[in-house]
Amino acid sequence: MVKKDYTVWAFAGVIFIVGLVAAVFFFWQKSKQKETEMAEMVEMMTYEKEQLEQDYTDLSVEMEGFSYKTNNDSILKLLDQEQTRVQLLLEELKTVKATNARRITELKKELASVRKVLVYYVSQVDSLNRVNTKLVTENRKVTQKYQEATQTAEQLALEKQQLSEIVSIAAQLDARNIVVTTLNSRNRKTTRLSKIALIQFDFTIAKNTTAETGQKNVYLRIMKPDDDVLQKRASDLFPYENQQIQYSCKKEIEYGGEELSTTLYWKVEEVLSAGTYRVDIFVDGHLIGTQTFKLEK
Repeated sequence: MVKKDYTVWAFAGVIFIVGLVAAVFFFWQKSKQKETEMAEMVEMMTYEKEQLEQDYTDLSVEMEGFSYKTNNDSILKLLDQEQTRVQLLLEELKTVKATNARRITELKKELASVRKVLVYYVSQVDSLNRVNTKLVTENRKVTQKYQEATQTAEQLALEKQQLSEIVSIAAQLDARNIVVTTLNSRNRKTTRLSKIALIQFDFTIAKNTTAETGQKNVYLRIMKPDDDVLQKRASDLFPYENQQIQYSCKKEIEYGGEELSTTLYWKVEEVLSAGTYRVDIFVDGHLIGTQTFKLEK
């Protein structure tokens, strides 16, 4: 009877040991499975962290490249602030453990927030670029119109100047039929140099309906063979081409636009030399006629 009880207890012990071993083995398997799952989870979290770091790095590079596409000072300043923010977050991300899921999630949200800001800046720059392009186009059109207007004004001014010059030339008087006669003291013609007492200058001022009418001074300038001017007084000067030049004699006439004949005289009070002389006639500051004549011994 005792032996039979011993056998039952031995069998029960074996069953207990087998069950215990089975339980230990079961819990050990569960533990290994959890360790594997935990390792896989950590590996996944590490990968996500590395991927997040890469995203931050890419965003930083993208923002740096974007900064070269705009010259707007306000946007560049804000962009620089966001770049600094990204760099600080990236440095923090590198130090955060991969298992710190809460902070990793927050950093993901920060990344998304920065991306939204960048998208906004891109849209603003695109808008500014469109406005700038429009303004540049309009400015080119305005500049072109201004240049065209300037060219037209310059052309009109040139044409006006040319027309004014033409009118001015057309308004100039013209001395024709200039005749030089040498007279003696009895007002008789003479060719003997020593007998000449008076030199008479006859000429006709041609008809000109475009010339200004009224009182005018006619100036005669007699040039000797040595190119000196015959002159009574050193103060006998008149304006010509922005300077004062000498004249020999003058006469006031009344010009009405029609042909007008007139005569001027030079009284000889000096010793004349033989040679070729020239007389120039001036009216209104213009040379209107010239003639040469010879005096012989």
